[in-house]
Amino acid sequence: MQLAKLLARFVALSTLPLLAFHADAGEVRAAVAANFTVPVQKIAEQFQADTGHTVKLSYGSTGKFYSQIKNGAPFDVLLAADDETPKKMAKEGLGDAASEFTYAIGKLVLWSKKPGYVDAAGHVLQRGFNKLAIANPKLAPYGLAAQETLESLGLWSGVKGRIVMGESISQTLQFADTGNADLAFVALSQTIAKPGPGSSWVVPQHLYNSIRQDAILLAHPQDKLAAEAFLKYLKGAKATLVIKAYGYAMP
Repeated sequence: MQLAKLLARFVALSTLPLLAFHADAGEVRAAVAANFTVPVQKIAEQFQADTGHTVKLSYGSTGKFYSQIKNGAPFDVLLAADDETPKKMAKEGLGDAASEFTYAIGKLVLWSKKPGYVDAAGHVLQRGFNKLAIANPKLAPYGLAAQETLESLGLWSGVKGRIVMGESISQTLQFADTGNADLAFVALSQTIAKPGPGSSWVVPQHLYNSIRQDAILLAHPQDKLAAEAFLKYLKGAKATLVIKAYGYAMP
């Protein structure tokens, strides 16, 4: 009988930290650049397991998120696809300048669903193709990088009439995946996450400006402690392993 009481007391005491852990748990509302969709899902799962905080993820183009946040959209953190938008938001009072940091450096890739269609040097761009998909350069940094690449190669003016523009990098990949475009400029992370055959060319860095992807704490988070914890976690060793696994470089 005494042993049973002791065991019951031990169980009760051992659950107290766990109850406190969940009682303090909050929710982070994160606006995430579409290219980072798969990595952030894995990081958010790890973060929740390690801290008890949950993360509500929304994906889209950085340009659209900027407009939505400026108009009062309820987000706590922004994981952008560039470094200019977070800096701009900090200057406009939409984010905390002290919290801004580069969480990943993106890589651009030319991808086709067709095996062998894209060669290792990207010469397919100078051959005949029907449609090329890129993200809208005004909304998506990877779209701007695609335009810069084509300009560097002296091909922009010649291919403009055959370009299909996506609102985000996710839609851009979908165009090539569904056959609405022969090939697409997308993020390397998207092709790493994508199963099945295909062909690709990782675009040399000197052809476009570096895609430094910055995160920032927004001006009015609903749970500042949870939001700050998520951004801190994004800098940590576990998150870094995931980020590198999906083809990103680190600052």
